[in-house]
Amino acid sequence: MVACAPEGAQTGHSGSADALGVPVSGYEAHLPELVPILSRGKHRSPRQGACFMELASYLAGERWGDDPDCTHPLLAALARDVNDYTSDAGRGQLAELIPSVIGLGGDDLHIDARIALVCARMALPVAAAGRQQVLAVSVLACERVLAGLDGRPAGSLEEQSRQALAQVPRAAEWARRFTRDTAISAKAFRQHSAPATIHAAVEGIALACVPRPDEMLRELLVAAIGECAAWAGPDGGRGARSSAAPGAAVHAPANPAVVY
Repeated sequence: MVACAPEGAQTGHSGSADALGVPVSGYEAHLPELVPILSRGKHRSPRQGACFMELASYLAGERWGDDPDCTHPLLAALARDVNDYTSDAGRGQLAELIPSVIGLGGDDLHIDARIALVCARMALPVAAAGRQQVLAVSVLACERVLAGLDGRPAGSLEEQSRQALAQVPRAAEWARRFTRDTAISAKAFRQHSAPATIHAAVEGIALACVPRPDEMLRELLVAAIGECAAWAGPDGGRGARSSAAPGAAVHAPANPAVVY
């Protein structure tokens, strides 16, 4: 057991950001004075340790587990991956982010696409060459999903995506050819492509030749929390919210098992 934060330290309120600059979800949580040491994998009880999402389930008052109802499934999957790929020395720095994921949820496909896109864009420039093709495909796939949701032309890209792809021109060109004239349902994107994207991004950063991969993984999780917070809840998405029907087709890679 280790002390992660002073007891009674307030982490945030609805519509605000905590001292770390991480948007909070409206769940006012306090890390207990003593909490289980964060470690890899699943744990049967707090006495054996805890991963990021297991501790989130505890703080939310849910049954102990690494996939609690209090957090969007894709954000929870990202948090589990970041927890497991962060080194033992660096994992403790993730604990203060845990209250920020509690209460973040929603069915809007924007949430899945925004989380996957921010992960793919951040990992793309630093990942190994072979993985860059996968991540470039992911950037284009997420952009096409969002274009379909927002009524934009299928080929339009946000500036951040253009900049990320410009850093890897060969992978970007390969990805454009690969994704041409392909489509995927919203359901398949949510269940397969988006989770595969965040896993590829986390693994790509963890295995990249960068000076401080733990810090970059933490930044990835912070960015995803921010995207989820922006779209979660009835007033999320800055007024640009729309949903795709589960069977609706959007332009994206047709076979996630092959792409990822």
